[in-house]
Amino acid sequence: MNDPGLDQPIDELDGQVNDTYEKDSPNDIDEEEEEQSYLIPARWWYASTACPLAAGTFGPMANAFSICALVENWRVRIPPGGTEEHGIDVVDPQWLIAVNAVSLVCALIANLSLLLNMARRIPFSVAQPITILGFWIASLLLIALISVASSGLFELPGDADHALTQAYYYAIFAAGIYQIVSYLMCVTVYGAWKGHYSKEFKLTVAQRTLMLQTISFLVYQNVWALAYSHIEGWKFLDAVYWADFTSLTVGIGGSYTPKTHLGRSLLFIFALGGIVILGLVIGSIRSLVLDRGKRKMEARMTEKTRQRLVRRIAAAMEQRSHRTLTHRIPKRMKRALTLQPGDGTMAELDRRHYEFEAMRKVQEVASTRRKYTALSVSTFAFAFLWTMGAFVFYKAEKNQQWSYFESLYFSYTTLLTIGYGDFEPMSNSGKPFFVFWSLLAVPTLTILISNMGDTVVQWVKDVTIWLGEVTVLPSDESSMLDRLRYGIYRSIFGKQAARKKRDQKQSTKARDSDSEDGPYLEEPPGRILGRGVFRRRKKANKDANERLAQDFEKSEAVDEEAAREHGDKIAEDEHHYRRLLLSEIRKVYNDSAASQPKHYSYAEWSYYIKLLGQDEGDSKYHRQPHAADDLPGSHSNHHDQNTGEPDNNQRGEMQGQSLSNSSQAASPQGASMRWSWIGQRSPLMGDKDEPNWLLEKMFQKLEESLQKRWTGEPRQDEHSSAPQGSAPQSPARGPPLDRESSRSGADADQSSKDRKTL
Repeated sequence: MNDPGLDQPIDELDGQVNDTYEKDSPNDIDEEEEEQSYLIPARWWYASTACPLAAGTFGPMANAFSICALVENWRVRIPPGGTEEHGIDVVDPQWLIAVNAVSLVCALIANLSLLLNMARRIPFSVAQPITILGFWIASLLLIALISVASSGLFELPGDADHALTQAYYYAIFAAGIYQIVSYLMCVTVYGAWKGHYSKEFKLTVAQRTLMLQTISFLVYQNVWALAYSHIEGWKFLDAVYWADFTSLTVGIGGSYTPKTHLGRSLLFIFALGGIVILGLVIGSIRSLVLDRGKRKMEARMTEKTRQRLVRRIAAAMEQRSHRTLTHRIPKRMKRALTLQPGDGTMAELDRRHYEFEAMRKVQEVASTRRKYTALSVSTFAFAFLWTMGAFVFYKAEKNQQWSYFESLYFSYTTLLTIGYGDFEPMSNSGKPFFVFWSLLAVPTLTILISNMGDTVVQWVKDVTIWLGEVTVLPSDESSMLDRLRYGIYRSIFGKQAARKKRDQKQSTKARDSDSEDGPYLEEPPGRILGRGVFRRRKKANKDANERLAQDFEKSEAVDEEAAREHGDKIAEDEHHYRRLLLSEIRKVYNDSAASQPKHYSYAEWSYYIKLLGQDEGDSKYHRQPHAADDLPGSHSNHHDQNTGEPDNNQRGEMQGQSLSNSSQAASPQGASMRWSWIGQRSPLMGDKDEPNWLLEKMFQKLEESLQKRWTGEPRQDEHSSAPQGSAPQSPARGPPLDRESSRSGADADQSSKDRKTL
């Protein structure tokens, strides 16, 4: 019997497998889109990520409200001298129940289609029409029922006084959410149809987890509400109201507190489980909205700030005067920014150093703006939720004759989960609104508190430290005047030094620590309660990887020594280069595991860029950023000012492409892509941390070197040179780089002279 698949040479089959894997593997595509996402305008990022996430989160909430609108009657008969809170139910007509049920079924199908599409079980082109039409039809049916219920057609015969129940108001909230979700998904489909992003959802673990946790929380609330409605003899919707203010730890109390022994006993289980699930939801909101959204917002602000600087540089070059640049930039930096690469009036290494520092200033300005913009937006959202919520309660609780100030007082104590219990909503409209309003308060307050931690809390911390330095901390023997001078000096001049010291400390801590470092980013579901086991496994994997890297590095050192003994200079340099890469990968990996992102100095960046195949002192790899290329929506080819050759600097290019993929991005004439520290190809641009960016590029270089070794690619003679104008794919052969001198923090010029070339 013949073995299938062995009728061709093994090498050819191996090549076919590799080609198929490269074509079909989505990891490379996802990684490239992740790198380019910082260049996407914010509106399309929201359309591709925020809109589907909002639909997947609020859709189940609307389903829960639809269930509340279906399970109880919509009208009550008010007895003489009574109120609507204690009205007698009036049975709904059969047509209302049927239409309400059809609306719920349409919404459930739409929500299920959306979730299956996000899980990549149903194609985008099939799922989205079902999702949009399902939510839209469900909303229209509820709107029709609401309109009929609020008209004279729904009144009781005779002169009987009646009122609408909580179920009617839950239907209003469900219809509104369905409408909003359907329009959000229309925006998402439009962006995909116009080609601004792919026609599939690339949601992270945190995003999917948030949706599942929201569904779990709502199911948990309604199941326990159903149980307590039987145990305590409450109406189901009153039990939903009780479950809501109990899980949110507001504790309004009043008429709805467990009075049976069974109800009070089960409260231990219900309250603990509700608080745990709510904590998981808040944690997901923090990791998703704050961590990822913060990085996206800061990346966009960095891009806009950089564009403004580039346009000012272009205007200064046209006017041949660097004084038109902003006054915040020092004189020598202004002059350096307006010089062309290779200009003889300033050393190229100095000019690039000033470019690097200018980009650092851009990042600092963008970070500050992001913090205060986020604080302003979250503060406005909290104020709007507070004041508008108070207004609705003021109108809804007219039977209790609340003043607007009392409504503000109630809303404030509720939002801060104080819950005195002296005021509580009693009307059929106030209770459903309280449930909806309090659920909106969870993400609003989470974001506000986090943004205050980045700004207001940091102010208080800095002021406290400053007061301590002024009073007692510097030295008990110093005079008050000396302490005051020291405190003023630290507050004005010590900020940058403190930041550098903190970065160095974090880097040292990350490298010397034997335990796992860094936060738990996007942990898989189910591991949250088993972090001890996860930490031990992570430490074991890290130790195993460290041993493998050390063995590989030792193997390259042995091969390097053997090549030296045989007089094979080319092989010796290749083994030395791989050993050097492995050593740097291990150290940069420790930097990537630090709790705070590591920012490298220019001397360190110069060393790493040279390790990747370029020299900061060589102007042939450098260029001035073109203002025309950086304008939003610019996709045309422009010519390099130095060579006149085409320069394909489109907005969608991968950051730092010239450092590791220059052969793929070279122009037809073979000239390598030139880049600037304040250009879009800068390694400082994008949403990747600097250690992660360097790790990726160094792994690419290591892979290229190993492929050349395993495939037996012919090596050039030691004294042969690369083609004219081409960027080297690996560093030039020669003595090794002295890493200790390069990362010592000395001046870039002096370290580059003392450092040995590759």
